[in-house]
Amino acid sequence: MVSIISVAKAAGVSNKTVSRVINGEPHVTEETRERVEKAIRDLGYVPNMAARQIRSSRSNTFGIITDYVSTTPYSVDIVRGIQDWANANGKTILIANTVGSSEREATIWKMFQSHRIDGVLYVTMYRRIVDPAAGDVSIPTVMVNCRPQTAEDWPSIEPDDFQGAQDLTRHLLERGHRKIGYIRLNPILLGAELRLDAVRQTAREFGLADSDLSIRLGMEGPVGAEENYVFAAATEILQQRDRPTAIMSGNDEMAIQIYIAAMALGFRIPQDISIVGFDDFRTVSMALKPQLTTAALPYYDLGLQGAEWLNRVVAGDKIRPSRRVLACNLIERDSVCSV
Repeated sequence: MVSIISVAKAAGVSNKTVSRVINGEPHVTEETRERVEKAIRDLGYVPNMAARQIRSSRSNTFGIITDYVSTTPYSVDIVRGIQDWANANGKTILIANTVGSSEREATIWKMFQSHRIDGVLYVTMYRRIVDPAAGDVSIPTVMVNCRPQTAEDWPSIEPDDFQGAQDLTRHLLERGHRKIGYIRLNPILLGAELRLDAVRQTAREFGLADSDLSIRLGMEGPVGAEENYVFAAATEILQQRDRPTAIMSGNDEMAIQIYIAAMALGFRIPQDISIVGFDDFRTVSMALKPQLTTAALPYYDLGLQGAEWLNRVVAGDKIRPSRRVLACNLIERDSVCSV
């Protein structure tokens, strides 16, 4: 078995320098780091993680507690962002899925504690306010795509749903649309209310009256078991005597049903009706024809920056402010035209 002594000899450095490189510690020149890393690769050296954990108070491991994120195709980008940061910084990631069970979650917290996990990224699929079921377990934690109800000292990183919906509304208004339909998300979702508020506020700023907006509920009920009214709502809006020239969808998946409703009534997109979504779920937004204008949820960056932030929390940095939002960038495609 290759030892740290062999690596040090091959790289022409001390054993301590090799240890610093392996642990990602500062005060090592880039040239020395490259020599050590080359020796590690050439010799096939594998660090003894168990021994390192015994010598150190840290496991060099972050835990991820998710509800459904790790099994959901588009929000799994959060996990990908975390994993990419971990790979670049010599960290190990342990993922546990609660499948929405508070009992399962409580067990996971205790399991992470027993494994001496350095820090936890608490990730939710849908942005919401939630209190993790940590009980008496105390591990440095950053919340991703959610924020705490009562644990104000837990930092959170979230998408800026308000800004994303604001930019989409402005995009339509700047292209001359003055009658706009909006089919909203499930009201129990935090992002749903923020997006709706942004649509109303931005429309008022451009001089539109409330009567210029046709707002309909698209979904309601428990997450994962919602009642779906999107097709019926879109059909009703499109059949109005003074119908909107554009419809905003609560998310990209709902936009599919709006497209179908428009085509069933013989409308052309975007010539007769412009449509925008939200999320940039590319399986949908780029598959629809014409491709869908939308706002992109920054899932990958939530994971990447959340992991970097957690690393600072574990190191003892005082994080201020304790809540960070990331922009939802406008993605212009072909589903909007000027009027």
